[in-house]
Amino acid sequence: MKQIEQTYTIKAPVAKVWQALTDASMAEQWGATPAKVDAREGGAFSYWDGDIHGTYTKLMPEKLIEQDWYGHDNPTWKYTVSFAFEGDGSQTTVHMVYSGNIVDEQKDIADWRDYYFDPIKKMLEQQ
Repeated sequence: MKQIEQTYTIKAPVAKVWQALTDASMAEQWGATPAKVDAREGGAFSYWDGDIHGTYTKLMPEKLIEQDWYGHDNPTWKYTVSFAFEGDGSQTTVHMVYSGNIVDEQKDIADWRDYYFDPIKKMLEQQ
C-alpha cells in the first residue's frame, strides 16, 4: 500500500480549518459543491456531488480527522486519509496522510493541493 504525506500551513485558527473540513457549507465555500457532511464517527461525507465520498472513522475535535475515502477514478477502491491539526492561535499546520492503492502519486499530490488545500487556504486567509 502506497502512502502520500503532505503538510500545509494555513494562516487561520485551528477551529476555522477544522470547520472547513467538517462543515458542508464551508466545504462548498472552498469549492467542493455540492457537499454533504455528517461529521461524527460513522457519519458520511460527500464532496463534488459524490465524486469524493466516504465515512468518518475517527474524530478528535480540532486535533484529528480520519476517514475511509472513495473517489471517482476507482469507486470501489477504499483509501484512508488522516488530517492531524496543530495550531498556535493564528495559524494551523495540517499534516495529511493518504494511503491506499495509489496509481499516480504526482496526480494525487497535485489534486490534494489544487482541490483541497489551496482553496481552503485562499478562503480562510482572506477572511
